[in-house]
Amino acid sequence: MKLLNKVAFVTGAGQGMGRAIVRRFAEYGALVVAADINLEAAQQTIEGLGENALALACNVADGASVAQAMAAVEARFGRLDILINNAGVGSVDAFVDTPDENWQRVIGVNLTGTFLCSREAVRLMQKGEIKGAVINISSTAALTGEGPSHYCAAKAGVMGLTRSMARELAASGIRVNTIVPGPTNTPMMAGIPEDWMQSMLKAIPLGRMGETDEIARVAAFLAGDDAGFITGQNLAVNGGMAFI
Repeated sequence: MKLLNKVAFVTGAGQGMGRAIVRRFAEYGALVVAADINLEAAQQTIEGLGENALALACNVADGASVAQAMAAVEARFGRLDILINNAGVGSVDAFVDTPDENWQRVIGVNLTGTFLCSREAVRLMQKGEIKGAVINISSTAALTGEGPSHYCAAKAGVMGLTRSMARELAASGIRVNTIVPGPTNTPMMAGIPEDWMQSMLKAIPLGRMGETDEIARVAAFLAGDDAGFITGQNLAVNGGMAFI
């Protein structure tokens, strides 16, 4: 119960890593908020978790939607201790053929969404004088460049945002770190072309994709007191595919 009574807000919680993180945090005693643009999926994530869980509809790329979700958290729990910026989207586009709308959507969810959620969460943490933790989810694609340009750019931006936030927010006792997964067994990964998938798997020294709960366990570590002196770091969880 190492996260006992900590309030944790998880974006993209309707499936994949987000769902695994919500359930792992609940197992460790946290009060969990599952936020997703698909409310029904978020509600499925918290099934069986009782009064210690809340599902919210939230479009992370929309500042008003994010502010509304954070207000709901404050109304329900009165505080916020942990934010997990997990929501993400991708699109298989060749660089020269990338439509403006695809670029804007991928950057909007992956990078702008991380900024918007972090800004509102930090405001709430500072209001309650909470020495909280923000955990951003990037990608090995930010290191290797393997992937669509908008996705690589957004995930690299997340890593830079983490470093800036960590420096500025340390005075408030708020820690900010990034998890950098490699290929992980999620619904998003299922949409990648098979030849691309096999190429990535060959590049992983441990010889397999990651599992969502492996990411969730690392998130729980970074959110807890055992990581109390860790901030501004990018922690690769990718089977050795790339080093930071």
